[in-house]
Amino acid sequence: MEKERIAVVGGGITGLASAYALQKEIEKGSLNAEFNLYEAGSRLGGSISTDYTNGFVIERGPDSFLTRKRSMYDLAVELGMEEELVTNRSGAFILHGKKLHRIPEGAVMGIPTKWRPFLLSGLFSPKGKARAAMDLFLPRHKHMEKDQSVGSFFRRRLGSEVVDNLIEPLLSGIYAGNIDKISLQATFPQFLEVEKNHRSLILGMKTSLGNKAVEEPVLLGKNKKPAGMFLTFRSGLQSFSEKLSERLDQNHVHTNHKISSINKEGGGYRLVFENGSSDYADKILLTIRHHQAYELFKNHSFMEPLGKVPSTSVATVALAFDEKALKKPLDGTGFVVSKKSDYTITACTWTHQKWEHTAPKEKALLRAYVGRAGEEEVVDRTDEEIVDEVRKDLKKIMGIDEVPEFYRVTRWRQAMPQYEIDHVKRLEKINGSLAEHLPGIKLIGASYKGIGLPDCVNQANTAAAEIIEEQKRK
Repeated sequence: MEKERIAVVGGGITGLASAYALQKEIEKGSLNAEFNLYEAGSRLGGSISTDYTNGFVIERGPDSFLTRKRSMYDLAVELGMEEELVTNRSGAFILHGKKLHRIPEGAVMGIPTKWRPFLLSGLFSPKGKARAAMDLFLPRHKHMEKDQSVGSFFRRRLGSEVVDNLIEPLLSGIYAGNIDKISLQATFPQFLEVEKNHRSLILGMKTSLGNKAVEEPVLLGKNKKPAGMFLTFRSGLQSFSEKLSERLDQNHVHTNHKISSINKEGGGYRLVFENGSSDYADKILLTIRHHQAYELFKNHSFMEPLGKVPSTSVATVALAFDEKALKKPLDGTGFVVSKKSDYTITACTWTHQKWEHTAPKEKALLRAYVGRAGEEEVVDRTDEEIVDEVRKDLKKIMGIDEVPEFYRVTRWRQAMPQYEIDHVKRLEKINGSLAEHLPGIKLIGASYKGIGLPDCVNQANTAAAEIIEEQKRK
């Protein structure tokens, strides 16, 4: 049988992980194929980008990944980077009104599993606390088979006050979206399962946390201490994407190849690039953003829903200071901002506190975030204007009035896909039509089944496994 030609379009984390998974199976003899990876830009890694200035390690895209989603950790170990892994310090706050409130101990995505810290928190009124406690008695939803928004789900179980003052700012920091439009099935299906299995979220999460004690923890360093919620790399996340790309056969990696069209040719497809070159592939793993994928296939009516999926633009602002510029001692790792508060920033990480490797001694690194659904105009302002807004907010919140030693502003336009209600159902329908009309083309990446780095690695591994199974059936 002739070797299948597989094209991986996009050189972000999903594309790199896909190419690596394919190459590994080809070398093992499990897959009779050859691959080519095509990236539009001059560098690989996509949103993963680390700035190294004056001893600071500054993430301009994602800064870490979830420990409990093991695919990213497993890949790091496979690449020989286990000793580079570091875990976060904990202790975050919610900025509500003009005050920083510590997130109550035991709150899992806003769901209280310990009553004393929740009842003592100044984030909620007595009425709000009483409403949250009603979760212990409320029945299951009558129509659990239907998708619903994250906001409506948590408001029904815990009340609007807990949602507005705790859950919304936490989730907005992840998705930069409107939680009253975001799909529960597509983002947090585990909470739907908790309600199905335990009725009460509070009781169900307490039970789930107890069960997690038997899971094998991630152990780090010579002392083998359990990792916290997040992991990253001492040399920055970019060191991971660089290591992954180094493992690929460079004869099959092509940068500066922006895709302009994909057309059927024989039993496969002709890929045409803006630089005038082209290639033939039997199968294509399309890891680019959903709106870019839609543009390639908008003549197919079944792709129309993909073109309507909204994306949010955001920007990050990293500010380097002498530690003396911080007037108050920082007992935590940063804060997220309640939507009802009068600030431009949506969150701020005290990066040197969260990750000790990110700043030299006696230096401080803060990373502020601006932009979310309905508040994206700020992203289009100049660097100086954005920094001025951020500094105004930090002065009000933290009393910082010194000029930073330097700053880095990074814009991510249309970078945060919004998984709105029935996202899963729409995606299933699109993929079904794609398999029928454009067989061999798979849509994978942050636009589809999870925006986190481990989610992207999972999708890459699944796609490679599916290709192997498809070849076996021939």
